[in-house]
Amino acid sequence: MRAVVQRVSEARVDVGGECVAAVGPGVLVLLGISTEDDDGLPTWLADKVCNLRIFEDDDGKMNRSLLENGGEALIVSQFTLYGDARRGRRPSFVRAASGPEARDLYESTIEAFRSLGVTTASGEFGATMEVTLTNSGPTTLLLDSAKSF
Repeated sequence: MRAVVQRVSEARVDVGGECVAAVGPGVLVLLGISTEDDDGLPTWLADKVCNLRIFEDDDGKMNRSLLENGGEALIVSQFTLYGDARRGRRPSFVRAASGPEARDLYESTIEAFRSLGVTTASGEFGATMEVTLTNSGPTTLLLDSAKSF
């Protein structure tokens, strides 16, 4: 799994001009699922993101987690995180999972966040979405379960 985690003041997802999900302060997680991912990764990712100390404490230092701050999460599926553009001009997406396997892991990830007590909204799997956010900080982190970066 790969994730782009952005600390946000607010974020929303529109599909076909209609808002399907919105959150207030918290995180936006753009989630890529690969063909090598397994059932244990949604729990790993939720625990990692929810416990990252990326929110400011009373002294203005990044010392608090999403769980400590009571923030919300918006999870958006984004297969293009596994795009490989090293050759040519058109990215290859052969490492990105598709179909029921990707949907199952995406939905398991949403449930893993909720099981930690985080109010969690989601985009629409497989849809063309417009994502709007106000990045707070800006604070953006990249996570990769294979630890390739």
